[in-house]
Amino acid sequence: MARFLADENVPLPVAEALRTFAHDVLTLHESGAAGRAMPDAEVLALARGQQRILITLNRKDFLRLHRDGPDHAGMVLCTFDPDFAALGGRIHAAVEAEPTMSGKLLRVYRPAR
Repeated sequence: MARFLADENVPLPVAEALRTFAHDVLTLHESGAAGRAMPDAEVLALARGQQRILITLNRKDFLRLHRDGPDHAGMVLCTFDPDFAALGGRIHAAVEAEPTMSGKLLRVYRPAR
């Protein structure tokens, strides 16, 4: 299964949903880095250093960082969905469909209602 780092804007229930699929999910809060106004580049460096796929709702800034250099374990950029279990399921499905995530960026959108 995949190793993820959930940015501080990713709701904890999304991380918990991913754990039900046996993914190794570390939240920024659990890493001790939450609440420190850590710059996005540092969050990505933390994920890179631990070979974790970054999950974030901060699509614009992390898309820019990806374009500047896709030397990371992968990124999943999401839109907010209050159905946290469903969002976790969509992230799981998107990552499982990729043979490798290294250097890739995936977008996971909330379905239109």
